[in-house]
Amino acid sequence: MQYFYGDRMILRALDETEFWKLQEAEHTIVIREIIPDLEDEYVNQLQNYEQIFSQTRAAAVKYMEAALMSGLQPGSQLERQIMQFLNLCVRQSRDFIAFLNMISAQSAAVRDNPVAATVIEHIRRESEYYVEIITAVMQFEQRA
Repeated sequence: MQYFYGDRMILRALDETEFWKLQEAEHTIVIREIIPDLEDEYVNQLQNYEQIFSQTRAAAVKYMEAALMSGLQPGSQLERQIMQFLNLCVRQSRDFIAFLNMISAQSAAVRDNPVAATVIEHIRRESEYYVEIITAVMQFEQRA
């Protein structure tokens, strides 16, 4: 963690998002590297996810900077925007998890590569962890 959050867990959620979106982007590269014969449609989707995760990470940084500069008042428009952004991030990761499940089930290249299947399972669990963390933080923020 990069910042002291005080009672503003929403800042922690942004910090976690910055870190995990970088991880998810890197994970798309790892999958492409360990499965050189992965079907083109999955390679293309992984490349799309890499770009999306990188853009999302950049947005998380901008929201963090804006929140730190503004003081982020509870109930402010910026706080509402950040909560909407975090909801988008969770949906994005859930979509990625579904994609990983799909390629694990449907890709012959994955099925024929036990190491790849193990790595994809690990990556899936990491994205699930991110979803759980951010969901918990958002629930905390909504009660605060």
